[in-house]
Amino acid sequence: MAVQALGYVGIEASRMEDWAGFGTGLLGLQLAERSAAQLTFRMDDRRQRLLVVPGAGDGARFFGWEVADGAALDALAARLEGMGVAVARGDAGLAAQRRVAGLVVTEDPLGSRLEIVHGAEVTAEPFRPGRCISGFRTGPLGMGHAVLTVPRIEAVLPFYRDVLGFGVSDFVTHPFRATFLHVNPRHHSLALTETGQAGLHHLMLELFSLDDVGQGHDLAMLEEGRVATGLGRHTNDFMTSFYARTPGGFLVEYGWGGRVIDPAAWTPVEMSSGPSLWGHERHWGPPAMREEAQRMRLKAAADGERAPVQVLPGNHTLMPGECAWWDQLRAAE
Repeated sequence: MAVQALGYVGIEASRMEDWAGFGTGLLGLQLAERSAAQLTFRMDDRRQRLLVVPGAGDGARFFGWEVADGAALDALAARLEGMGVAVARGDAGLAAQRRVAGLVVTEDPLGSRLEIVHGAEVTAEPFRPGRCISGFRTGPLGMGHAVLTVPRIEAVLPFYRDVLGFGVSDFVTHPFRATFLHVNPRHHSLALTETGQAGLHHLMLELFSLDDVGQGHDLAMLEEGRVATGLGRHTNDFMTSFYARTPGGFLVEYGWGGRVIDPAAWTPVEMSSGPSLWGHERHWGPPAMREEAQRMRLKAAADGERAPVQVLPGNHTLMPGECAWWDQLRAAE
């Protein structure tokens, strides 16, 4: 698989200053650079992960997808050209602006600008979050995931799956249609959800601590309309999260506890019990969709659907066995 991770995302904003406060005060990103031309935010040892540029509209401007090195970049560019996809080589000025060693530029079938890059710059300067958080889970998993709204999934999915080589993780058909794709062990780095329109639905940022998410939720609740989707847990990637409305109108999923998969051995399935085990009340959705989502959550609960919590060493404490019945149940398994 040539593409290895979602490296960075560029956002167009009609109100740049709103992003400065939102990115640091709620999300906890570090505002690394600030100019009339752009805002750049850090979330780890990378020089930049989120870029915000001025514009008349609000939404995604570009997506930076990473490959291993220059040879992998050339090979993927040749593959795209061989399949009739237009590719342009990014010049030194653009590479310097994106803080990468090299890149090529192409588009998906909906016109989304994709920058395929290698050699992203890192810095020894410590990450200084905009508010007190434990930090973001990135590294080989990339900066998180992006979910695109599409008129028809079938018109876009072949490009990412068959041309770029993304793997399908799973899909849902109710209460809406969506397909989830991976490029590394993160359950999905990209998803396509069918809405009849093209755009950016949300970006996901994963935290190291569940408390970071809960405290972020408290901050978001202080602002009328900031919480677009309440706290909940997903059925497919097990993420516990809420969704905040950005200054540009699209959403950011702020989550903890996402699962990892083995891409080489993974078999995609339909998630028939819906997108969430509990919670995730989608305040932005039409009534019929929200009602169906609620029915599916309640059925999952009645059926006893559960999923193990995903934890990292150091962010949990294993409780001692204090219930003989529970210990006996575990031993029987």
